[in-house]
Amino acid sequence: MIPRVTISEEAKAVVQQLKTRFGNLMFHQSGGCCDGSQPMCFEEGDFKVGSSDVCLGSIEDCNFWMSKDQFEYWQYTQLHIHVAPGRGSSFSLEIPMGLRFLTQSRIFAEEELSQLNPLQYADT
Repeated sequence: MIPRVTISEEAKAVVQQLKTRFGNLMFHQSGGCCDGSQPMCFEEGDFKVGSSDVCLGSIEDCNFWMSKDQFEYWQYTQLHIHVAPGRGSSFSLEIPMGLRFLTQSRIFAEEELSQLNPLQYADT
């Protein structure tokens, strides 16, 4: 199966640091407005997901969520999570470290579409 979301080695290291400090984590891909469109990292359960969210999979054992409406636009892309120096404008846990997570995407090849990991939906 092909994952819908992947993570760079550098971002993995940051996630491991955050997990050591905060415990279990989760991600939610921001849809824009105040947060831009960066992936946001929270302590698991600090961001309430509901019937309007879908889980694309997990990175480093952290579920990665996105709103269903936003997923309609991104459903044919694989997300790759990176980390870069600089302060993002969000409440994401890496911000005090002087870092920010970034999302890069690529469009799936047509033959990949039938091999994607299934989506998960929030229990409501």
